[in-house]
Amino acid sequence: MTYPQAVRYLLSLGNEGTGGRLGLDRIEKLLERLGHPERSFRAVHIAGTNGKGSTAAMIESGLRAGGMRAGLYTSPHLVRINERIRALGREISDAELCGGFAAVRDAVEQLLAEGAVDCHPSYFECVTALGFEHFRRAGVEIAVVEVGLGGRLDATNVVRTAVSVITPIDFDHEAFLGKTAASISAEKAGILKPGVPAVFAPQRVEARDTLDARAQALGIEVVRAGQDWRAEQIGHQDGCYRFAALHRSGKRISARLELAGEHQVTNALTAIAALDLLGIEPGAIEDGLREARWPGRLEAMARDPLVLLDGAHNPAGARVLARYIEQHLAGRRVWLIYAAMRDKAVDEVAGILFPAAHQVLLTQVGQPRALSARALQAIAGHHHPRTEVTGSLQEALGRARAGASGDDVILIAGSLFLVGEAKSVA
Repeated sequence: MTYPQAVRYLLSLGNEGTGGRLGLDRIEKLLERLGHPERSFRAVHIAGTNGKGSTAAMIESGLRAGGMRAGLYTSPHLVRINERIRALGREISDAELCGGFAAVRDAVEQLLAEGAVDCHPSYFECVTALGFEHFRRAGVEIAVVEVGLGGRLDATNVVRTAVSVITPIDFDHEAFLGKTAASISAEKAGILKPGVPAVFAPQRVEARDTLDARAQALGIEVVRAGQDWRAEQIGHQDGCYRFAALHRSGKRISARLELAGEHQVTNALTAIAALDLLGIEPGAIEDGLREARWPGRLEAMARDPLVLLDGAHNPAGARVLARYIEQHLAGRRVWLIYAAMRDKAVDEVAGILFPAAHQVLLTQVGQPRALSARALQAIAGHHHPRTEVTGSLQEALGRARAGASGDDVILIAGSLFLVGEAKSVA
């Protein structure tokens, strides 16, 4: 099987939002047929609504700085599927992906031939199995594994967890997880395991109460970012933050982040708490935080004018981005290029982001779930007096660059698919 064939096969299965009913039966049978690669490593398992990827990247970087053979499994990807699977600091190669996926495909075909599964394992289930198989082949001893959707019934919820991490919970994927903070939080809390310590980021009251109740029922240790670990002496330069992380015991970590935005302070405290639980020394934690990178989140794609990419696709992400504009781009004209998927809270997100912009350029991406630019105009155009419909990202970028001065900012946001398209044409 060639790399293009493997990718076409996977894409033919749909995406994270398609497939059979949610549940662990198919992934468990698939991993059993593969010889249980998920048992070959321990995991830092991360659920939440926002900040999962950045927190995961910081933890993985800290683990490697501490001398551990670490893996990283995240979703979605921006440009290539390979981005989701990293072992020992290196993205899975095309050849490694082909070899691992051939084993996954053979196992799937055996299960289907035997009638052992109710339907073909989903895209996410197959990529998850591929990731775990790659970790086994690469000799990973501990992997940072990001939940795809929810937690309780997510395909990743089969790992041998060393630490469970839950980042800030907000509203997203309500069709799958429920329409209340309590119901969404209950699904996220499904990754908590007896005997496994947990790290909780600061949460809204309903989410906090739900997580606390589950942790108490399991009798597990909980370390709270913002309480057990707190940030002091906070400063920033060019949008990136420096601070002292202090533990109740007096332990101190000097954090210098290269990931932009004030919200990364919370993500870093969460990562520090997890790394400390795993026994990583303070110096290695500091090195890992400084070296951590996470593309597509307040990422500078070009300068003069500055072009920023950010995957703010839900209200919580939009609030974080709007605060960044207020704090670090004040006085500069922002040209917002915006696209979104049909299943997102478009009107709410636009109400947060559009007022921060000088001009809004609406576009769309080549995804079945994408809203057209004209549909975006009908839904959200009332949030800004200067909105313009464009036919493509290239057209929107051309118009923004034609109007922008050297001190202006072009911001591409609203969908990770749009960010991925921007990176692929950069």
